[in-house]
Amino acid sequence: MNVDAIRRALAERRIDYYSSIGSTMIAAAGLPPGSIVLAGEQTAGQGRHGHTWHSEPDAGVYCSIVFHPAPALTLAIGLAAVEAITEVTGLVCDLRWPNDLMLGGKKCAGILVQLVDGLAIAGIGINVNHASFPPELANQATSLRLQSGREWSREAILIALIPTVERFAALPIDEVLDLFTHASSYASGRRVVVHQPDGEFHGVTAGLDAAGFLKVRKDDGSYTLVLAGGVRAAGS
Repeated sequence: MNVDAIRRALAERRIDYYSSIGSTMIAAAGLPPGSIVLAGEQTAGQGRHGHTWHSEPDAGVYCSIVFHPAPALTLAIGLAAVEAITEVTGLVCDLRWPNDLMLGGKKCAGILVQLVDGLAIAGIGINVNHASFPPELANQATSLRLQSGREWSREAILIALIPTVERFAALPIDEVLDLFTHASSYASGRRVVVHQPDGEFHGVTAGLDAAGFLKVRKDDGSYTLVLAGGVRAAGS
């Protein structure tokens, strides 16, 4: 990765780069707002619900950004990542509530926001030039390269991503929710299975509430609000 080119393009931002690190999110803890941590490889990348993020060396975008907390920050960052990827590659990702970018029905990017000492650390992982995935991920994960048949500049994606993320993160929550609802096929009218600690249920998504949580009409006709948990397309 040409870190010098990234630093020149984003000259006013603090950028810490590691060729290999356990997790950019851990490295970002304690840094001031606006700080960015990049890595060529993560050996212990973090995903939601304690999952790990597959971070192939020199193949993806692995970064964390420090923010002041903001409502619906995960949704805002997802919108920004979709726009940045489209700007560089022409590929248009779907958004699976709350934090996944999808191409061809498979996950190509993920977002994880955690609060640490009063600040929000947003981890962003984008599968850019991965040529393959481990067997346990092959049916679920894809990359921009696998979907397009060509390699892409990780530097160009990062240079597009950072200011776009900052712009979307500053939007009022009602605008973020409106944009997300229009950009995501999962926000409304999608039959899904929701995995939660006490089990799973099936239903049809029914939009977002005022805080950005997902409303689902369950098969028994009742409505529930999904605050956390894995949402998947039914039958996938």
